[in-house]
Amino acid sequence: MDAGDWVAWVTERAARFRRMSRMKMKRFAVAALLVTLPYTTLGAGTTTIHPGDQLNVQVFGQPTLSQNVTVLPDGSITYPLIGRIQLGGETVDVATANFTGRLAKYVRHPYVTLAITTLGQPAVLVLGNVKTPGKYALRSDARVTDAIAAAGGVANVNGDLPDARVSDASGNVSNVALQKLLHDGDIALDRPVADGDVVYVPGPTMMDVVVTGAVDHPGDVQVAEGDRLSMAIARAGNSANANADLNHVRIERTMPDGTHATLNVNLYQALEKGDMTADVALQKGDVVFVPQAKAKSNWMNSPLLYLFSRLIPVP
Repeated sequence: MDAGDWVAWVTERAARFRRMSRMKMKRFAVAALLVTLPYTTLGAGTTTIHPGDQLNVQVFGQPTLSQNVTVLPDGSITYPLIGRIQLGGETVDVATANFTGRLAKYVRHPYVTLAITTLGQPAVLVLGNVKTPGKYALRSDARVTDAIAAAGGVANVNGDLPDARVSDASGNVSNVALQKLLHDGDIALDRPVADGDVVYVPGPTMMDVVVTGAVDHPGDVQVAEGDRLSMAIARAGNSANANADLNHVRIERTMPDGTHATLNVNLYQALEKGDMTADVALQKGDVVFVPQAKAKSNWMNSPLLYLFSRLIPVP
């Protein structure tokens, strides 16, 4: 090998060494970057991006293109060179691929890492039959159950759970069957909520009936639609001092055609035998008369009366 060949060989080897060194340094820099990025970068590729989320975008070798951005309400971000790009509803992996594809038109072989650093906090208003109605800041990935839980859960329940109504900022309304979702566990019905949404949980329809006679607190009694005679008498109070004759309870009712009807109910027998068909469902405007027993019978001091008198605490 002459001197010229020797110089060429040494030059080529030196160039190869520099190329390998740069590749190793690049790999080291990428590895260091992944270690120093927030935890959400690692193992979070399937996390979905939502409006309000804070994103950290790193473009290796392009410091001016590495930025923190906020996802806009429409799910998009605005970024240098590529302009507006839609990322909302996409997983981090898909969003990274789409972002890289758009950036490749302006940067040669871009290496992009994208991470959710902070989840947005949409404000959702929860109203109706919940324990603490109000506006709550939730996670950007929150759903109807999260909104109801933030409001303390469903308050008064009479029978099956109602359908909740969810309206968005544009006025679109959808129904969520809470009986299937919360009772039956059909989580497919647990739809997402977004900033400006209103979740309304209807409560039982209340109505007034009148309970008179041998009860502790005669007068107007508020019951829920579908409640039965025993509920109204329990709310009016039926202690031993009332000395009520539950064998001959009378209900005066106005029928839809305006006529009046009288229903005689042996409520004691209905309760003793568990015959709920005899425990009449009440209607708005019913007048219930509970006569006084002529003489105390053995059942007045029975466990049945004790349980019945505590069916519903008197407010």
